[in-house]
Amino acid sequence: MVCYNIFMKEAMFYEKLQDRKVRCFLCAHHCIISPGKRGICAVRENTDGILYSLVYGKIIAKNIDPIEKKPLFHFLPGSRSFSIATVGCNFRCLNCQNFDISQYPKEHTGDIIGDEATPEQIVAAAEGSGCKSISYTYTEPTIFLEFAYDCARLAHGKGIKNVFVSNGYTTPEATKVIAPYLDGNNIDLKGSDEVYRKVCGAKLQPVLNTIRLMKELGVWVEVTTLIIPTFNDSEEILRGIAEFITSVDAGIPWHVTQFYPTYKLANQPRTPVKILRRAREIGLEAGLKYVYEGNVPGEGGENTYCPQCKELLIDRIGFYIKEDKMADGQCFNCKYKIDGIWH
Repeated sequence: MVCYNIFMKEAMFYEKLQDRKVRCFLCAHHCIISPGKRGICAVRENTDGILYSLVYGKIIAKNIDPIEKKPLFHFLPGSRSFSIATVGCNFRCLNCQNFDISQYPKEHTGDIIGDEATPEQIVAAAEGSGCKSISYTYTEPTIFLEFAYDCARLAHGKGIKNVFVSNGYTTPEATKVIAPYLDGNNIDLKGSDEVYRKVCGAKLQPVLNTIRLMKELGVWVEVTTLIIPTFNDSEEILRGIAEFITSVDAGIPWHVTQFYPTYKLANQPRTPVKILRRAREIGLEAGLKYVYEGNVPGEGGENTYCPQCKELLIDRIGFYIKEDKMADGQCFNCKYKIDGIWH
């Protein structure tokens, strides 16, 4: 099925093969796509040997969110972020909380829905609403990278920062192109390779590579692990994640987050708070400076403490800040420099 619209745009990151086939190298799936077919994401289509993005400027979700919702706790805390998404995803996570839009083209005979918008309109809306950043989120931003890239370049010219909330399956080629305009990235790190294959239809190693490369290229990185009982809640898996993050940079914040039953894992129980507490302990034992418990507001695991003197620096409840005692990116008490983007 060919989906024509005035925003249909030739894709970046692909090569032409024999018999009018193409190979997409936007994400680590490296889909080989025959004429008239789409890649795993269901939003990139081979039309007579040319690969097109079908979601360029087709916005399915648009909101103003606290930056803490991404979650980014060390990136302009207390600021608002203009958040957008298109339909589609290159994962098929059994626990996806936004499955109604991420899986929409796969479950609705290829339909591409969304309100048409130009990069200029998105940036103007972000600027007009007083947002400090634009977040490409809700679904996987890699699959609409052409549009995100055009928005991000314009946004930087206006002094507006750009944020991805990503599964980390972006190829090195695509990462190197977006990184100069990308200021922050919260990347999911879901567990072992077995977890990725079973839950997401993907592999672990490309995600690890992206986390390292984003950090090397100067993008502010935070990592989130949604802890799903019986899938990735073992000490072995959690310690492996924590040790990997520490090996990249001990200053990367790690968000260990409570799972809520949803989509194809609706019969799974919620993550016990004691598991989140243990995960936080494991992260700190591994040498991480900042570990946060997510989706359990009011339990105290969302606060930022000084790694050196242990003073409470940012007191949070959910996505909101009750008190911020940071002093120009430093601990007010001992002057320890806190990792992050504060201005």
